[in-house]
Amino acid sequence: MTYQEIMEEARKNVGPYCKACLVCDGRACRNQMPGPGAKGLGEGAIKNYNSWQKITLNMDTITENKPVSTQTEVFGETFEFPIFAAPIGAMKLHYGDKYSDMEYNDILIPACKNAGIAAFTGDGMAPEVMVAATEAIRRNEGFGIPTVKPWDKDTILSKLEQIKESKALAVAMDIDSAGLPFLKNQTPPAGCKSEMELAEIIQSIDKPFIVKGIMTVKGAAKARRAGAKAIVVSNHGGRVLDGCPGTAEVLPEIRAAVGEKVEIFVDGGIRSGGDIFKALALGADAVLIGRPFVTALYGGGSEGVKVLVDKLGEELRDTMMMCGAYSLDEISGDMIRRK
Repeated sequence: MTYQEIMEEARKNVGPYCKACLVCDGRACRNQMPGPGAKGLGEGAIKNYNSWQKITLNMDTITENKPVSTQTEVFGETFEFPIFAAPIGAMKLHYGDKYSDMEYNDILIPACKNAGIAAFTGDGMAPEVMVAATEAIRRNEGFGIPTVKPWDKDTILSKLEQIKESKALAVAMDIDSAGLPFLKNQTPPAGCKSEMELAEIIQSIDKPFIVKGIMTVKGAAKARRAGAKAIVVSNHGGRVLDGCPGTAEVLPEIRAAVGEKVEIFVDGGIRSGGDIFKALALGADAVLIGRPFVTALYGGGSEGVKVLVDKLGEELRDTMMMCGAYSLDEISGDMIRRK
């Protein structure tokens, strides 16, 4: 299947909220919740997308002609590309009836592994969501990263035990999901975590811990002090707080503040290999991409995931070559121009 064919098929399978837009910029679904949209005016996802488009590339082809390597190492594992599938949950609520969370992860995890990357998995109010996700990761030799929502302490610790048994590469918490309206007043309860509470959670599991949902230098410092090995600069796809800046806007200052003390990932509106290049030039070690993996999988299953990863990887290679970077380490801030 071609990418165009996958997108056409996806439009038959998602809905009614997601439109499987060819350009996924947050406009068509801006305030669709349930759905992939956002609270309030729904401008968060649009800001994320636009913040990457405001950055341009500095072309330089007076360089040695040699092969381009997109390989990277994260947590001791080598990946073909600095790309992760972002955690997505409540599939039937937000994206249509074709796949449950469990069915989605059962396809996504091995498809990403076969494509040379790894998937983060989502969490849900139903306990079987994490049970199935960690079992799928275990079946795939631990090649995945479960993401726990900021539930109450006892619920988190129970889920961390399941994650230990899965032998996952790492564990994440999307702490920004505390702002999702459909998680409020639910059982188990979810909400913000203090630095001390977060540190206690991180200390309870002997795996690299990733804190997702960092948008300020202050937040990054708190996550680092709590023991996080990595952070994800993220505003939950622009879904949880109207008025947030785009992730591309805050990434450079966060990288400058934390230095090389933690790995930094970023998500939100990243839609092409060129966008991935921009993220790395701004200081990210890797990116997370969410909605495009949903439409790729809904349109083509595991083949759709492979086509998407290959497309992004080829775009990244081409951008690197045209800007004079032949490995990820050679990508630098002077290869982009910020308006």
